[in-house]
Amino acid sequence: MAKRTLHSFYSSDTSSIPRTSDNSNEPKKARMDFNPDDIIVDPAKRVPIVEYDNSIRDEVRCAYLLRGPTQPKDHEFPRKMQNGCPRSFQKAWFDRFDWLEYRRPEKFGSEVFTKTGYSNWRKGLENLEKHVGGPNNHGREAEIHYKIHLSASLSCAQYLLMQGESFRAHDESSTSMNKGNFKELVEWYKNRNEKVKKAFDKAPLHCVMTSPRIQKDLAKACAQEVTKVILDEIGDKNFSVLIDESRDVSIKELMAVILRFVNNQGKVVERFLGIKHIKSCASAALKEALFDMLGSRLSVCKIRGQGYGGASNMRGEFNGLQKLIRDESPYAFYIHCFAHQLQLVVVTVASSSRSVSDFFNQIPLIVNSMSSSCKRMDALLAKQQDVLLQKLESGNATTGTGQHQEMSLARPSNSRWGSHLKILLRIYQMWEAVIEVLEIVSQDALGMSNHGEASGLIQKMESFEFILIMHFMIDLLGVTNELSLALQRSDQEIVEAMGLLEDVKMRLQDMRDNGWTPLFQRVKSFCETNAITVPDMEELIPVRGKSARRKHTVTHFHYYHVEIFIAAIDAITSEMNHRFNECSSELLVCMSCLDPRNSFSKFDVDKLVRLAEIYADDFTMADRLLLRNQLQTFILNIRRSVEFYGCGDVAKLAEKMVETGKNRTFPLVYHLIELTLILPVATASVERIFSAMNIIKTDLGNRVLDEWFNDLMICYTEREIFRSLDDRMIMERFQVMNKRRMALPTTRITTT
Repeated sequence: MAKRTLHSFYSSDTSSIPRTSDNSNEPKKARMDFNPDDIIVDPAKRVPIVEYDNSIRDEVRCAYLLRGPTQPKDHEFPRKMQNGCPRSFQKAWFDRFDWLEYRRPEKFGSEVFTKTGYSNWRKGLENLEKHVGGPNNHGREAEIHYKIHLSASLSCAQYLLMQGESFRAHDESSTSMNKGNFKELVEWYKNRNEKVKKAFDKAPLHCVMTSPRIQKDLAKACAQEVTKVILDEIGDKNFSVLIDESRDVSIKELMAVILRFVNNQGKVVERFLGIKHIKSCASAALKEALFDMLGSRLSVCKIRGQGYGGASNMRGEFNGLQKLIRDESPYAFYIHCFAHQLQLVVVTVASSSRSVSDFFNQIPLIVNSMSSSCKRMDALLAKQQDVLLQKLESGNATTGTGQHQEMSLARPSNSRWGSHLKILLRIYQMWEAVIEVLEIVSQDALGMSNHGEASGLIQKMESFEFILIMHFMIDLLGVTNELSLALQRSDQEIVEAMGLLEDVKMRLQDMRDNGWTPLFQRVKSFCETNAITVPDMEELIPVRGKSARRKHTVTHFHYYHVEIFIAAIDAITSEMNHRFNECSSELLVCMSCLDPRNSFSKFDVDKLVRLAEIYADDFTMADRLLLRNQLQTFILNIRRSVEFYGCGDVAKLAEKMVETGKNRTFPLVYHLIELTLILPVATASVERIFSAMNIIKTDLGNRVLDEWFNDLMICYTEREIFRSLDDRMIMERFQVMNKRRMALPTTRITTT
């Protein structure tokens, strides 16, 4: 007979217990309720499992299993004379048979190892081993082997999940040379670990733990444990949601959800909740999908911020997603992604004047000329290597780790952040190589069209106007790119973002007032180095876009300084003021009073009290009355505390308050800081999810089911949490997910 333990009861199917027919004349047992506190330690006095109602038997089994066996190891076991020798129970048997229980006083009866008890100590060890049985009887050894199978399969699954690799293959038959990453990795692991190989060799065919269903269950168990950690980390805290949509390689519209909150250490954290396939992009469908993902663990009423892009179905004031969520949670304030708005500003600058627009129209032509064939790309890289070697030999370049890496040219995109600056920097760095390759294309061109295009690009690139705009755009976009990178930080907070915006506006104004002369000198030096003619700035030229017959003329200085330099800076300044007009809203103005820079120079008690009034659900009337006094005490205390010197933003302020315990001294002020930090700045975290999506779901693996895909994405995205998980907890969750043929050893069960 196979071994029967509490754990095997817990893992077994309750349907195997005989039930009486509805037409039977046998009296029905009265339902017996169960309270985990009523567990009886004495095995002989326990209520038999069949006495409990079918609906609560699993609960009873789980409770007894978590309670563990009764093993009084400190008991003085009595001796009995058996066949002329004193015999007794041996304490060492508890270590050898972890399922074994001992009742005081011990009994001996016919129902051996069940209820009456056992006391034939002379043959105790022999009978216990016989009762356990061999590996073919699902005994202790079989459970140990099962644990080894599961542990090995889990380790292989964890590696593939963290690396974003596929599990399956097209042909997984026994004769296949590639059975898929999972099976091949298990085989590799088995061949390098004798203990694992032995366990797999002795395993029955139905228990090798490598089937597709097992692979999915392992990934699901890992994903559920990761999600559990995230939900436990949030608890009953307020949070914000960041949402965006994208289409995957299988032409499915997917919605990704990020949760932003402040953890117990006072740090801003953004966690990936999941990805969901949506069949409609209507705001009502998005709302339903979001609420379904939040489930019962997260309350919609706790949402205190929303961060989306600029699509109308998201930001619509009347029927957009942000409006529908605010109908459910009035304090879920919406912020249009700052990084997205900044990219729109850059796109506007690219068409700020005729000359600048023409310049950016020439850039894709240059890129296409270089990358249209492998031969040209090879020539470009070879020329760049030759130029670099010449600079190193002449001392015009230095060596170092990470410097002078191989580069390529990619056309700018209006939807790819920082792409305009990136391509201009690469053209600047590869200037000599690009010119030489265009000369080769012009000389070797078979048709006159290719010859004319290459010659025209050379003439355009070697003009003073092209050089000036290239240097100017590198300077101008370099200022906005610093802001873009800062906004993309997951721990960025709204107050610092507004401060960075003001800093950028000041730098643009300084560039407008004082930037022309140094820019002109650098452009002039570059032209002289590359034998490019520098025009006389006082020479008169026809107005661009006008016929020379009209005799409308301006100087070169006016054209380059006013129509290009000043016009572009004014355009970007005007566009930033237009795009970021919400920075002047009452909510953000009040939040800016928490800025710790310059010793809280913007601190305003009245505005912070008003902020508490805006979040009326978070502060009672009594809280608002106490807040004013607490704010006054807070600012005096913080300004004289050495620990807070050098706090440059609200995020650092929150961390310092938790470290010093001032979050408990000033709880209302700290809650204001939390609400400020929760408000989202940019959706860069969601964009990273879509980048990861292209790693997990590829053209060759585009038939991944939605639920399976979501599990893979959670484990890959939240690798930091995934690495910290205890394998024991994952295996226990795996066990209870479905009915299993085998049980883990009872030592794997914990009381937590």
